[in-house]
Amino acid sequence: MVGLLMFAAVCCAAPVGNAISAYVALQTGGQGDSGIAEGGSAADIPARMLTAYKKAVQQVAKYAPTCRGMRWPILAGIAKVESNHAIGRNIAPGGDIRPKIYGVLLNGSGQGGNTTVFPDADGGKWDGTANGERAVGPFQFLPSTWESIGKDANGDRVADPHNADDAALGAAIYLCGGGRDLTQRPQLKAAILQYNHSDEYVANVLGWIDQYTAAAKSPDLKNVSGTVRTVIDAALSQRGVPYSWGGGSASGPSYGICCSPSGKSGASIKGFDCSGLTTYAYAQAGINLPRTAAAQAGRGRRIPASLGTGALKPGDLVFYAYAPGRDSTIYHVGIYLGSGQMIDAPRPGTVVRMDSVNAMSGYAGGARLL
Repeated sequence: MVGLLMFAAVCCAAPVGNAISAYVALQTGGQGDSGIAEGGSAADIPARMLTAYKKAVQQVAKYAPTCRGMRWPILAGIAKVESNHAIGRNIAPGGDIRPKIYGVLLNGSGQGGNTTVFPDADGGKWDGTANGERAVGPFQFLPSTWESIGKDANGDRVADPHNADDAALGAAIYLCGGGRDLTQRPQLKAAILQYNHSDEYVANVLGWIDQYTAAAKSPDLKNVSGTVRTVIDAALSQRGVPYSWGGGSASGPSYGICCSPSGKSGASIKGFDCSGLTTYAYAQAGINLPRTAAAQAGRGRRIPASLGTGALKPGDLVFYAYAPGRDSTIYHVGIYLGSGQMIDAPRPGTVVRMDSVNAMSGYAGGARLL
């Protein structure tokens, strides 16, 4: 089913004047704290669901032997948008999900965005109603689609779209249709578009795939040493620490303040916001940074956005702005790790983690202090 368009988040506390400016940018630009950076690492996926995704990757070759490039982040990207990884449901050791996940009745009513009538295809076997059709399970298959691609992945001799293993394998088979090479971006886009005929949906899922891909990799730091390594190691040591609006200092995590543009308070959370994390990491190398992301852009040698992310080197600050080219509109900062990855504190409700440098919108270049 079509997912909601996701936008970049404001993540760094600022003085009141700057916070008001950020809020105006949010309203006029249509952006909000529910940004594309939410989740993003394997940490936001229930362990049993992640197991199902990885298991499906191992099994899909049996049913789609000519398919190439199926990876668990692809399945995770789909499931994130379709059901948020079945979070809030009970997932049994065998993979059965309860309560079951049902979409809206596709009767053309307009509810949930459906305008086309889909007649019942399974007598209610999978979707619980014979009055029409509705999508089911963590990957939101229509029963009619499930009948053609559903397989038993957990060995109980039942191909059940409400089972995590079965559903993940079914999604892998469906996306692999026609022997696609999913290592090729155009073919990956075509597979997702087949899943849901919406360019917005494709962009949404690709954003999550890119984030999960970045999170699945460990940074290659074998050629990084000296003060750059000190900064990066300090930031990486804080992975998993909660995001706190206004939190973090040169001394480490701290309680934040109230409130972010969407009203999220960090006053009861000990952790970091984006510029709090960078302040802490650089302090471990003896470098003092100003407290906000926009102010940090004024330090060191500026790396223009026009040079692209390929101009970044490990240890560089990475900036994102509502209006790239105007540093006063910078809303996010991270530390570049190399290989297209950064470490950052993305937004309220998340933790310090690794992200793709493409996870945020409005790339505004970098700054080299080391």
